[in-house]
Amino acid sequence: MKRIAYILSSILALSFLTLGVSFAQSDVKGSKDHPLITRMPDYFISKYEVSEFAGFDPTVIGGKDVHWEGKVYSYGYSRKDGGRPITELQIVRNYEAAIKQVGGKILGGDERRVATEIRKDGALTGVYVEVFNVGRDYSLTIVESQAMRQEVVADASVMRNDLADTGRTIIHGIYFDTASATIKPESERALAEMVKLLNGSTALKVYVVGHTDSVGNLDSNLKLSSDRAASVVKAIAARGIAAPRLKSAGVGPYAPVASNDTDAGKAKNRRVELVKH
Repeated sequence: MKRIAYILSSILALSFLTLGVSFAQSDVKGSKDHPLITRMPDYFISKYEVSEFAGFDPTVIGGKDVHWEGKVYSYGYSRKDGGRPITELQIVRNYEAAIKQVGGKILGGDERRVATEIRKDGALTGVYVEVFNVGRDYSLTIVESQAMRQEVVADASVMRNDLADTGRTIIHGIYFDTASATIKPESERALAEMVKLLNGSTALKVYVVGHTDSVGNLDSNLKLSSDRAASVVKAIAARGIAAPRLKSAGVGPYAPVASNDTDAGKAKNRRVELVKH
């Protein structure tokens, strides 16, 4: 990470060497640049927010729908008085060059915005830049993708009671890579509890149902939810549960348990359930 930060900072500084490096002293109280990437010269932090877990949908011109979630750093940068004017395109191109230098991918953009991703050691970091007011201001959003910390974890006895009472149960603690059906290693405890449930009730047959929030394309969400449910079935079967006892299905955003108007609600809607049959 230190090497990445050094390279990104160097590229930005070299690209604008003629402007001079003069950082303002009027940054928002408590703010600081992200360690991954620095600001443009002659700009100060006019806005600074950090959310421990939230979702963000960058605008990808000419590309597909993209959704990031994790720790979100939201910056607003403004050019200080006396700073030499630079264009919107200059800012965009410099961030593009910085991201490419460290092996990042440009997802899409135009002359005043760009969405990029950096994948390293299995982690994904989204970087989105959007420029305003002919280059006087720009926003920088950095999302460090991570699984939301679950206060509730899967438990075989709770699942058994839910199935008896309502015929369905939400499986807490199943994690996937962003926009992927690949199950993360930290899901092992939840998978083990599902196996425990099924081993303790040998006559039980279940549907494994995948759900998504409403962000993005409907067809993509239906496919993603179906693929994730199938991945869970495959993982359970690999742990000794007979395949005929399990059927997968995906319903995308059609059965929310919370409002999709908030990040917290969206997180609840992205889930896996067991339904008795």
